[in-house]
Amino acid sequence: MPVRKKTTEKTAEKSVTSPKKETVVSDRSPLSATQPEANIALVGHVDHGKTTLTERLSGKWTDTHSEELKRGITIRLGYADFTISRCENCGILTTKEKCVKCNNPTTPLRKLSLVDAPGHESLMATMLSGAAIVDGALLLVAANEKCPQPQTKEHLMALQISGIKNVIIVQNKIDLVSEEEAMENYREIKQFLSTTDYKDAPIIPISARANVNVDMLLEAIQEYIPTPKRDVEREPLMLVARSFDINKPGSKPEKMLGGVLGGTVKQGVFHVGDEIEIVPGYMVEEKNKKIWKPLRTKIVQIFSGGQPVQEIMPGGSMALSTLLDPSIVKSDSLTGSLVGKIGKLPPVHYQIALETHLLERVVGAKEEVEVKPLAKAEVLMLNVNSAATVGVVVDPSKKNTTCVLKKPVCANAGDRITISRRVGDRFRLIGYGILK
Repeated sequence: MPVRKKTTEKTAEKSVTSPKKETVVSDRSPLSATQPEANIALVGHVDHGKTTLTERLSGKWTDTHSEELKRGITIRLGYADFTISRCENCGILTTKEKCVKCNNPTTPLRKLSLVDAPGHESLMATMLSGAAIVDGALLLVAANEKCPQPQTKEHLMALQISGIKNVIIVQNKIDLVSEEEAMENYREIKQFLSTTDYKDAPIIPISARANVNVDMLLEAIQEYIPTPKRDVEREPLMLVARSFDINKPGSKPEKMLGGVLGGTVKQGVFHVGDEIEIVPGYMVEEKNKKIWKPLRTKIVQIFSGGQPVQEIMPGGSMALSTLLDPSIVKSDSLTGSLVGKIGKLPPVHYQIALETHLLERVVGAKEEVEVKPLAKAEVLMLNVNSAATVGVVVDPSKKNTTCVLKKPVCANAGDRITISRRVGDRFRLIGYGILK
């Protein structure tokens, strides 16, 4: 079906409603020139076009990244990096090195990491874990489906609970509907947002498949998702989103490379050669009891934007190559860990006390389900930083809910922990707690 360009421009004119925000950019050293400045999550219901938009912006399908790692070509960690550039002649924004209109070279403005968050309902824990490492989000809504879909509602609430303020609504697949249908869908989106923190969020109509209005989306990203001011003076802290063994099967021991940790730096600066600690670490059994011991190793290489660098600051996706035994890090076994200087990391908790804040209704359920108070011995899914764990309630009092954890987490007092409860055959988001 041909793309209705007129519909796109008309809808877009009515859609961008938010006041302008001032962009805050951190001071960056020359060594960080290849490093993405910020992480942007792509969230939304399944099949609403997240992976297609990722490919449109970055030129990469996100499901190829693990294979790239295995072949040792680059390190993208399930993320896709892209650069926003401007054509000085035409004035349009693009992700290409040459302008699509006049073919003149473009001027790079900002490099970003795109996190293609899963939309399938069973992967909500992954999305919640990823929310801790992003600076803004694009919520995709398909114009050819009624809004909101179950995961659209759930993902938006997850962003709100996780404290992510900079959100752009992407009305995708406008090439599949008429102008009247696009405007009706737009009104549904506005109605859906009206009772949330994002009632004034910009709504950008696009077709990722047909490459329509992607330049407008880039303009919105520049305006509404600024690069935060980064704290590089504090002790370095990295959130591990993935961990890998990048050696090929059958590699000789003398040629094997150490384990790789991927994720994002939250604060401070890491350098090649730094001695680091990883917590909670690895699990061992002592006296019939499972305990976790921290790992200590050395950074031998740092990768950012697919390139080796000597130091890494807070920003987009990155990876640390270490001297760790590859068997310890394989298959994302260290996902959710924190990395920092030895003795400088937050405490490890086997049991936590929370001040809980529960929602009135269960998020994402097809039917309206009231959130009942937590019960003793209830099993919950808890997410903090980039970690996901299971907690069993031993004291359900609202101001001091105590949970024993199946797997310990590393966190500071005051950190926000999202709470999900099993409703039917899966865990549903019901609120959050503040670690005491």
